Amino acid sequence: MSSGRGLIGRRRGGNTWLRTGLIIFLIIFISLQINFLSYRGSNDSNSEVNDSNAAILSMVPAVLHKFLTPRPKNMTNNSGLNGTAGANVAYSKMTLNISDIKRNIAQYNLQQTVYNEETFGPLQNDSVVIVIQIHDRITYLRHLIVSLAQARGISQALLVFSHDYYDEEINNLVQSVDFCKVIQIFYPYSIQTHPHEFPGEDPNDCPRDIKREQALIKKCNNALYPDLYGHYREAKFTQTKHHWWWKANRVFNQLEITRNHTGLVVFLEEDHYVAEDFIYILKLMEKTCKESCKHCNILSLGTYLKTFNYYGDAKKKEALRAIKQQSIISAGQVHPSWTFQVLPSLYQHSQKVEITPWISSKHNMGMAFNRSTWMDIVGCADYFCKYDDYNWDWSLQHISQNCLKHKFHAMVVRGPRVFHIGECGVHHKKNNCESTAVISKVQQVLNTAKRHLYPSYLTLTYTTLLKKTKLRKGNGGWGDRRDHKLCMSMTLR
Repeated sequence: MSSGRGLIGRRRGGNTWLRTGLIIFLIIFISLQINFLSYRGSNDSNSEVNDSNAAILSMVPAVLHKFLTPRPKNMTNNSGLNGTAGANVAYSKMTLNISDIKRNIAQYNLQQTVYNEETFGPLQNDSVVIVIQIHDRITYLRHLIVSLAQARGISQALLVFSHDYYDEEINNLVQSVDFCKVIQIFYPYSIQTHPHEFPGEDPNDCPRDIKREQALIKKCNNALYPDLYGHYREAKFTQTKHHWWWKANRVFNQLEITRNHTGLVVFLEEDHYVAEDFIYILKLMEKTCKESCKHCNILSLGTYLKTFNYYGDAKKKEALRAIKQQSIISAGQVHPSWTFQVLPSLYQHSQKVEITPWISSKHNMGMAFNRSTWMDIVGCADYFCKYDDYNWDWSLQHISQNCLKHKFHAMVVRGPRVFHIGECGVHHKKNNCESTAVISKVQQVLNTAKRHLYPSYLTLTYTTLLKKTKLRKGNGGWGDRRDHKLCMSMTLR
């Protein structure tokens, strides 16, 4: 009996070792498979990025590749604050302290150097001023510059680069622009230069979600005034509106080169991309306004892609197709794909423009207006600066609905000339913020539409809102009285 028990024990022990070995083998095998798939996926992803970059470069004239190619980090910036050679400042990520940055910003703003003025001459009253709001997304900025370089009539324009982040690499890129006049201005109240004090985040600021009663007990900053949703200030969300208001005031009222300019001022951002005829179409719209639409005071060149179904229903269709094929996938996992067959119809009637009440969420991209419209806006500064909404465009909508005798009306080009290429920003964060997929798609869109650009005339259609526009409640984020005070202090009438 004892020998039988021993045999059974040995068999059990052998089975245990066999099972353990099999489990270890399976674990190793699965790990290898996962690593292999991950490696292959990584390679596929890198391959896609490389293919996308190659495709983008192939559609850009070789002479403009210089704007897309970062210089080696050991190179130096040969342009100083006065635009002359010899600064010898390395523009790899520099470790400037806040005092240095403030000093440089003050010097730029004081000098008001206009680059390339000796080449392209003084600014004319019928020239277009293009104001670009910049933070730190240099990849998108490079592509915007490339698109601007290809625009007809750009040599007569003035580019105003308005920065809220000081970076030598961005400065070098901006100062390398050689196809028109350029000036840089720097928002002086940025979070970068005020990281631990207002307008940045003061250590004694009330936490966003603290209750008002607790804030009063704690005696934190602005405890008495949360926003209309009961939240307290977040500096990162307030900066964009402050910057927009400051730059508009500076361009129309402070800069020597523009303070008496009565022509059009176009507002762009670093993650926009323009069609080659955007200046041509803008001037044609301006001429048409004078002749046929006296009450139009804003021209809109852009639209958001989904407005025109550039994505179509492709996302849902791909998800359904995958489900039918018994793939385990959801609609949210399907990457956006563009349906190009929709696009030609937009540009076949490229001479069409719509006259419509201005709506901030639809007509805020590639927006242009003149000094007359600006005087109406700045005359309603209280409505902009004290409206509890951290968005500059919603604040303009508030002005239109509550302050102006005649509300804003926009002339909107049917085939967009300004595109939004940014995949990351204040409201959107993704794993890969350097993606150039959208840029490639926009290039293809414009290439397809090429024969429809430069219309000889414009056809007007009038649209009316089916429902009376309600007075909208703000989005909040702007209840802090310090923001109201700073905004008003930047107002120049």
